[in-house]
Formats: sequence, structure tokens, C-alpha cells
Amino acid sequence: MSETQERPIYLDYQATTPVDRHVAEAMWPFFTEAFGNPHSVHHAHGREAGEAVEAARGEVAALLGVQGREIVFTSGATESNNTALKGAAHFHARHFGKRHLVSVVTEHKCVLESCKRLEAEGFEVTYLPVQANGRIDPDALRAAIRADTAIVSVMAVNNETGVIQDIAAIGTICRERGVLFHTDAAQAAGKIPLDVNTAKVDLLSLSGHKLYGPKGVGALYIRRRPRARIDALMDGGGQERGMRSGTVPAPLAVGLGEACRIARDELDTEHARLAGLQRRLRAGLETAIPDLAINGDLDHRIPGNLNVTIPGLDAETLIENLDGIAVSTASACSSASVEPSYVLTAMGLSDEAAAASLRIGLGRFTTEAEVDAAVRELTATAQRLRAAGVSQLAV
Repeated sequence: MSETQERPIYLDYQATTPVDRHVAEAMWPFFTEAFGNPHSVHHAHGREAGEAVEAARGEVAALLGVQGREIVFTSGATESNNTALKGAAHFHARHFGKRHLVSVVTEHKCVLESCKRLEAEGFEVTYLPVQANGRIDPDALRAAIRADTAIVSVMAVNNETGVIQDIAAIGTICRERGVLFHTDAAQAAGKIPLDVNTAKVDLLSLSGHKLYGPKGVGALYIRRRPRARIDALMDGGGQERGMRSGTVPAPLAVGLGEACRIARDELDTEHARLAGLQRRLRAGLETAIPDLAINGDLDHRIPGNLNVTIPGLDAETLIENLDGIAVSTASACSSASVEPSYVLTAMGLSDEAAAASLRIGLGRFTTEAEVDAAVRELTATAQRLRAAGVSQLAV
């Protein structure tokens, strides 16, 4: 991109978020003068970094309403999800002979691939279907839990559709049946209220770069009472109470903590603002494209997401023809795949409809003017392609 070329309007906030300026400012000193190893407790440099890491841990905990000692820093939600599922499976298989897990067909790839790895090790996994609105049926979960079930993993908010699962109902079922409940909250943390105690969540994963923090850092919440017992995946110096060996990157941890603090302080006002932008976006698109379809439950979804189908148009072709708008078709982790979205097809969409679908993500720095510009560009491009007879590609 040349220096004079304008950057496209960014509407892909489920893929990643820009680092908030206040977050970047909080991090900077720990790259330079406050560079100590946070585990070097015998001198001032180390203690300074260590105190900052613990303060950041407290901010992450405050966002979830838990204790700081229940938070383990990781490299991101992928590591947290791997640790939760594999750690729980291995611990409960060794101590209690439990070798069964329950998850959902629309989970993030890192959860599904973790389940596949466990299946290769001899574990059994039940994959729950979703309804047309993208939510699971609690009765199906009840029926799936067995005497040898170690853990249930259901994401709080889907990364493609923005649909919110009823994690409180899921947590209650799991607690009643005596199995661990893990939720991937990478798309939920800082966007909707999360009360893990009320929801009876035992393990929760989050990622810094989904809530205006830096890439390369995340956290895993591990409940202490009743205690969630899992094995560590990384061996080494025993940092993070033995759950995640390796030097904690103080600048990244500080950034995550500041991002969580801002998200907690601004949660209600930002939720309301984004809900207004989503309504504006939806109304504009539905007026200009009458056959547009919205994918996923409209009453149970984060306000920063709109997943839409424009019938008859290949979404990839549409995106290639957009001028100045950055949107996506599905998860960034699946962007190299030529297959239609497995999330949308699991909700009952045909391959053709799934391939004609866009994920539009609104965020902290999105403005009304940008939403209006996006509506104009999306609708004009779709109408131009239709008028030119550019039909949907074969899938």
C-alpha cells in the first residue's frame, strides 16, 4: 500500500483488534527501562516487573470476577484451549479412568483439533449439533454426558456468527453431573458480562488481541473451589504455579491487564454504542438488498457482529471487488480453506448459502460514518456484480 493510498475501513474485529493506545502506553516501559525478568525476585529490576505482572493478573481476574491466583498467563486462547482440554483429559483419565469429552461442532478450530488429537490417543469425543440459530439444545448436552465424561467444552461466543451460548445453563448441567465445564471466551471477554461463578465455569480461555490488547498473550482461568484439576502441558521452571512454565512476558501481560481494565470500565457504554451501530448496519443492508439473510440468533449475539448471506454471489468474489472495506468470510484461522464455513453449514445453510456469506465485525474505533460508507460500498458492489451477471462460483 502506497503512502498516499487510504487504508480500508476495518470491519473485521472478530479476527483481531488494534491495540488500544492506552494499552500500548502501559506496555512500553516494560520493553525499555523496566525490562527485568518478573521471576528474578532478588533485585529491584525483577521485583518491579514481577509486581507489574501481578497487578495485570488482578485486572484480568477482575474482568471475570475471580481471584488473581486463578489466572494463568498463556500465549493466547489457542494455548489456553489446548491446556484446558488436554490437561483435563489426561488428569481425569489417569486418576479416574474418565476418557470421554463433549464439545460442539461449531467450536473454534483449536478446540476441534485438540479433540481430534485426544481421539487419536484413545479418548472418545461427542460433538453436539447446533440448532438453526447457532445455539445448542441443553437437553442434548444432558443426554451426551456420561459417567466417564471428564470435561464439556462450549464456546461462549462464536467467532463467525457472534452467537452467545447460554453458558449459565450449560454450567449448571455440568456441575450437577460432576464434570468440568470449559468455555472458550476469546470472543466474549470484554464484550459481554462474564460472571464465571454464577455460570459455574471451571475453565475459561481468553486472548489479548481480541480485546484491544497485544497479540501473543492470553489467559486461562482455573477454578480453585471446587478445584478444577488438570495437567500442565509445558515443563520447565514451574512458573505460573506450575501450570505454565516459561518466563512470563511482562510487557504482554501488562498489556493484557490494561486491556481488561479498559474493557471492564467501558463494557456497558461500548455495548450500547455497538448495538446502535449494528442496527444501523443491518437496516441499511436490508433496505438496499431485500433478499439479504442474517445468520445466527439476533437476540443472543454480541453487538459487534453481523454475519450475512447475499444470495447468488460468491463472498470471496464480492470481497475482491470491494473498494476500501475490510471484511471477511469466516474465521481468520480458516481463511486458507476453500470449503464453505463449517459453522454455517452446521446451522443448516447450504454450501451455496455459506459460500455467499460475509462476517462483518464492528469494534471500539468504528464510527457511524464508517458504517454508512460500508453499507454504500457493499450494496453498490453487490448490485454491480449482479447486474454484470457475476453469479456464484461452484462450491
